[in-house]
Amino acid sequence: MRVNITVNGILYQREIPCDTMLLDFVRQCGFMSVKRGCDTGNCGLCTVWVEDVPVLSCSYPAARADGKRVTTLEGVQEEAESLGRCMARQGAEQCGYCSPGFIMAVLAMARELDNPTDEEIAHYLEGNLCRCTGYASQMRAIRAWMKERRGEGEP
Repeated sequence: MRVNITVNGILYQREIPCDTMLLDFVRQCGFMSVKRGCDTGNCGLCTVWVEDVPVLSCSYPAARADGKRVTTLEGVQEEAESLGRCMARQGAEQCGYCSPGFIMAVLAMARELDNPTDEEIAHYLEGNLCRCTGYASQMRAIRAWMKERRGEGEP
């Protein structure tokens, strides 16, 4: 089947097997920030945005993205680096394997909520598994980064 998918502003027209998952499509296009973890939609490593909505690309058929915009971590690099720096300052960066999916979820939340509660942050992080931490440092980093975005904290 032929698909036309715009990834990070670049149109990719490809012939793909009908069972191709979006994860495989974006990686074949060279966007290696999208990680393969569980292949069941349970870990969040493969999070991308389709039309600005976070989806788990390992369980999202590429055919569903035909004619749509897909954003990977490479497409939001400046914001991602800002959040990453804040996470490092807060001691929230561990091995980094979960970071791409985690960052995509946090950036999606920041686009929707200016001042999220801890419960709202936890909701956005559901399904993003980190094997290195208990999430306390990550929550602290997200709160600090959100304050920075609002101009209330130190960059």
